[in-house]
Amino acid sequence: MKILRFNDDRIGVLKTDSDVVDVSGIIQYRVEKGPQRVMEEVIANFDDYRKEFDRLCREGSGFPLSVAKLLAPIPRPSKCLAAFVNYLDSPERTPDTLPIEFFYKAPELLGPEGAVELPDIPAVVVTQPEAELAFVMGSCGRNVSEADAMDAVFGYVPFFDISNRGMVRRTQFLPKGQGSHSPCGPWITTADEVPDPHDLTVKSWVGGEARQDYNTRHMAHKIPELVSWLSRFVQLQPGDVIATGTYHVGLGPMNNGDTLEIDIEKLGKARFTVRADGPRKDVEWMPGKSQPPAGGGMSRV
Repeated sequence: MKILRFNDDRIGVLKTDSDVVDVSGIIQYRVEKGPQRVMEEVIANFDDYRKEFDRLCREGSGFPLSVAKLLAPIPRPSKCLAAFVNYLDSPERTPDTLPIEFFYKAPELLGPEGAVELPDIPAVVVTQPEAELAFVMGSCGRNVSEADAMDAVFGYVPFFDISNRGMVRRTQFLPKGQGSHSPCGPWITTADEVPDPHDLTVKSWVGGEARQDYNTRHMAHKIPELVSWLSRFVQLQPGDVIATGTYHVGLGPMNNGDTLEIDIEKLGKARFTVRADGPRKDVEWMPGKSQPPAGGGMSRV
């Protein structure tokens, strides 16, 4: 099932590739609870809601997806985490040489057609959009075993990790954690529709130019290992969004006026825009494939 948010914070289910059914009416106290708590409730109690969603899809008529203004599928998760280098995209990288590491992204997720804002920061050499598979947690968890980890995943969503290159890697607020630097969408695809999340094609475009094109089979540490590792340190909550890293081949700069597009097999395609406060440098630099610019400290992320 594909679950989306649209218009004035309504909840919909994609009935066909081009039709949406509004299921907002069966979610109790939707307005009083607010956008994030509503999505958390739907996710945490999905087995019950799914029966009603299925019924509405069978009995109700939908409306064209093309007339809906899509919103971020999760408005503000309690946590939005992203993996550091987690892809085997160069010969020297192996699962044994890549430790599991995460950083926080801004939890105010940006929905389709939203604008990624690029402030004019002198230290930024180039800003790049990294297309990634993200998963959405479906249950609370601490110390989740790898054997149980996939049962805790609710679904999947395409995600861009916007990265400002040239800043100190460990100071993540400015390089990676700014507001509007977590675009995602178009919707959440529930886990039952994705038999193997480690065999999905991920593609991206900037200004209509093809950039990344890779398969998630190259992930160094797979989702069960990521969930288990994270749950040792933080309490994972329903609706938490966790991005799995990117395959760096194909990365390039983004600038004012560009469009960003991401398409992940089985999960859908989303488009975003770019707005900059000042002129952006246009340096071609591929992390892990060449030397970073002078002063750059983020060659691995």
